[in-house]
Amino acid sequence: MNSEVLKSKLRSVFLRKRLELSEEKHEKLSFDIANQCLKLPIWDFEYFHLFLSIKSKAEIDTSLILTMLQGRDKQVIIPKVNRNNLEHILLTDSTKIKVNSWGIPEPDKGILIDPRDLDVIFIPLLGYDKTGNRVGYGKGFYDNFLVKCKPEVVKIGLSFFKPVDKISGVHTNDIPLDFCVNPKEIINFS
Repeated sequence: MNSEVLKSKLRSVFLRKRLELSEEKHEKLSFDIANQCLKLPIWDFEYFHLFLSIKSKAEIDTSLILTMLQGRDKQVIIPKVNRNNLEHILLTDSTKIKVNSWGIPEPDKGILIDPRDLDVIFIPLLGYDKTGNRVGYGKGFYDNFLVKCKPEVVKIGLSFFKPVDKISGVHTNDIPLDFCVNPKEIINFS
């Protein structure tokens, strides 16, 4: 898939590719991505925003990254969908995780964290290009969220796959990634 690709085509192609991964391959690639994350220049930061994986969409298993963050005593913030926006909840020992009507695991309730306090954000995506533009599910949750963060927040995409050359239909308000981690490498867009 080279040259310019429409967002809608990317969504369907990469979702299909993820869903076609065997359970064993999915697990191995998720493990490889988590290991690549250890090489990122982020480990001096304190506040990490991490999405929990939607199993029905075969998203990368972020539980390994969560374990690494907790093992390094980082503050982990988990998103919760509230109508058309995301809330950001501090993960604590007493946080209860429930699956919402879209199949997204999220905190039931908890301590709200201001997006401006975040240092690093791991971002779910379906596809991305060689300049750091990404394609999500098209609801705009992360675009709306990222504009509320401080400009220097580190934005990291996670993908099983390599980037396409260029995504067409990128809007001026789309915020590109700083890095994308795939099983083989970390791509630095800055």
